[in-house]
Amino acid sequence: MSRTIPEFTLNDGTTLPVIGFGTYKLNGNEGAQAITSAIDIGYRLIDTAYNYENEGTVGEAIRRSSVPREELRITSKLPGRYQEYDKALPAIQESLYRAGLDYYDLYLIHWPNPIQDHYVEAWQALIDAKKWGLIRSIGVCNFLPEHMERLEKETGVMPSINQIELHPFFNQEQQRKWHEENNVKTESWSPLARANAVLQNEAIQKIADKHNKTVSQVILRWHHQLGAIPIPKSASPKRQLENITIFDFSLDETEMSTIAALTRPDGRNKDQDPAVYEEF
Repeated sequence: MSRTIPEFTLNDGTTLPVIGFGTYKLNGNEGAQAITSAIDIGYRLIDTAYNYENEGTVGEAIRRSSVPREELRITSKLPGRYQEYDKALPAIQESLYRAGLDYYDLYLIHWPNPIQDHYVEAWQALIDAKKWGLIRSIGVCNFLPEHMERLEKETGVMPSINQIELHPFFNQEQQRKWHEENNVKTESWSPLARANAVLQNEAIQKIADKHNKTVSQVILRWHHQLGAIPIPKSASPKRQLENITIFDFSLDETEMSTIAALTRPDGRNKDQDPAVYEEF
């Protein structure tokens, strides 16, 4: 089964589907089966990372799938311990070797790690890797506006995308506004939040009942209408299909505002503040 998903065009001219598939903690044969299922159902954007330790699993899923490689958009991420330029380049190559791929469609710096302060040289490594054909598009994760402004000032290149924690309990309104003003696409990690509380929220449930949809579908539709790219994860083919079936309804302004109003200052799932958090 497959279905056509709309695409966004990024600031470098490359394209990404408006919804993707997260693979965190999908490892080994079971993980490969789940990812292959997602591809067969219709997902074309697959998100992994060096630190997820499953780039090989993603590569195996791609090989098992009947979908041609060129139709997929595969993302991985550079870990904090390899942000120095001379460490970043072999780490990117290692990412490719692990997955058995010739290139990544999108490669991101996983966290800015501002205390170590190597993210600019890491960014230069991504710029060079793109020039050499190892990467098609480059971006970041969890970067604050001041981090991205520094990247552009010192290298002349603005990220194409910033993957950030974004869900109804932490809607990142100001960050998203900055992205829009600077032509950086927002991608949402943990789009459904990691706790079950959001899936049991009465306000969202009422909206879901009105549209004869699930709470997850309503939340993912909310992301889509915000202009963000959610990357939900599920090992269940039924849930995978449910999560991708969000293009046959829309939310009105009141419903969008109701969900936006659920945000809270302490809404982060794990209190990972990019201004101080350091990833290994």
